[in-house]
Amino acid sequence: MGYKDQIDLLRLPQHVAIIMDGNGRWAKGKGKLRVFGHHNGVLSVRDVVEGAGELGIKYLTLYTFSAENWNRPSFEVTAIMELLVSTINKEIKQLMKNNVKLNAIGDLAQLPGKCYKELTGAIEKTSANTGLVLTLALSYSSRRELMQAAKGIAEQVKAGTLNTEDITEDVFAQNLYTHNLPDPELLIRTSGEFRISNYLLWQIAYAELYFTDKLWPDFRREDFYEAILDYQKRERRFGMTSEQVN
Repeated sequence: MGYKDQIDLLRLPQHVAIIMDGNGRWAKGKGKLRVFGHHNGVLSVRDVVEGAGELGIKYLTLYTFSAENWNRPSFEVTAIMELLVSTINKEIKQLMKNNVKLNAIGDLAQLPGKCYKELTGAIEKTSANTGLVLTLALSYSSRRELMQAAKGIAEQVKAGTLNTEDITEDVFAQNLYTHNLPDPELLIRTSGEFRISNYLLWQIAYAELYFTDKLWPDFRREDFYEAILDYQKRERRFGMTSEQVN
């Protein structure tokens, strides 16, 4: 029996976030340039997105390019941006076929013009789709997101449109990039690293964390299903006792 057949479809996480790590090391292990790993990582994205959609996951958020990644060698950054454009062009038909709605979060204004145009065009084309919501975290920094949210709230208070006593967790969350998404219940990180890497720090406060040694280009839907099964074995207490939640 495969992992998928063991999954309880009534207990799926609504939102899964993934830190796709290990492309460079995967390529290096094969004696190739890091860019080779990024290209093969796209195959993993395609397989996991399709697997998540088939399973019935409603939201999938992928850490695609962090704000810190801009500090990488210019050749690699350029290659990643070009890969993003070509991938969007190639995958748009499949996204439409699979009823996937594309979304993006982060400092998108930092993206190269062509990349931004292709991305926003794809988001618009898939906006009416009602299946899996696929969010790409691009030029994303969670600390920056939190800082901008704090500034936005401060400006509302200064303008007199918000009272300080009315600032709640819900109000704060509405000022984040992810204001239209539920918080992830499961965070997956590949490549054997045990870090959050400035990703969705507010949103994953109560997420279950799943780490695997597999490098991202080797990660496929069966690995995704295995992570879902592991999630379903966890007891989610949210600060309460086992007796309270059972």
